[in-house]
Amino acid sequence: MPLVMKVENLEGGWDEQLVLKDVNLEVRKGEVLAIVGKSGCGKSTLMHYLLGLRKPWKGRVLFKDLDIWSSPEALQRARSKWGVTFQSGALLGNLTLLENVILPLKEYTDLSERDLRIVAYSKLDTVGLADFADSYPLEVSGGMQKRAGLARAMALDPEVLFFDEPSAGLDPVTSGSLDELIITINSTLGTTVVIVTHELASIFAISDRVVMLDPDEHGIIAVGTAAQLRDSSSDERIRLFFGRNLAAKKRSDRKCR
Repeated sequence: MPLVMKVENLEGGWDEQLVLKDVNLEVRKGEVLAIVGKSGCGKSTLMHYLLGLRKPWKGRVLFKDLDIWSSPEALQRARSKWGVTFQSGALLGNLTLLENVILPLKEYTDLSERDLRIVAYSKLDTVGLADFADSYPLEVSGGMQKRAGLARAMALDPEVLFFDEPSAGLDPVTSGSLDELIITINSTLGTTVVIVTHELASIFAISDRVVMLDPDEHGIIAVGTAAQLRDSSSDERIRLFFGRNLAAKKRSDRKCR
């Protein structure tokens, strides 16, 4: 499977604190790749480097074999091919859902006002929010805000969609419906998806491959499918992470006796 992104020997962190060291990662075209690990392992930090929000101390981030930091133009071109959704949805409260989706279209295209609205409306329709185009973020539910954020991320028909904890703050039913929407977008549009999450249900439901980070190692300790990491790993850290649901079920069963 061809690669759409690649990380080579990446090292970085915050201020002078090392978070990631010698990280090598491949993102395959059309896959759903989940980045997981316990708190403080560097998931969000790695996402920042993938998005070109921070320049690595060492190493390279490649998009289609081009180092995104090789020039300002290279970084701009890469960003125009990506869509990003954040934990909160990051919608502007003084704009309607439609106006929020229009924002990236205004920045990166020369579409007329009429065409801006047509494209933005179609993206809201894709995520099931066509009837709420003129609503403001505070007038809709948290799950709907997440979907509106996804519609905005899809505005430019990105080749890669990045999700930062998309299920944060959602109930299990709403989280499940968001997972189904991500699966639909990936399967019908062929969009590559990179998702940072700690939700086991989502990891097993939507990911093709999983990359697990560990804070003590400052990097990747495992790569594989969720089932492989759960069933075949000899590393206690990996078994504990993927065995959380089983442990919770055993505690629940004991309480019910």
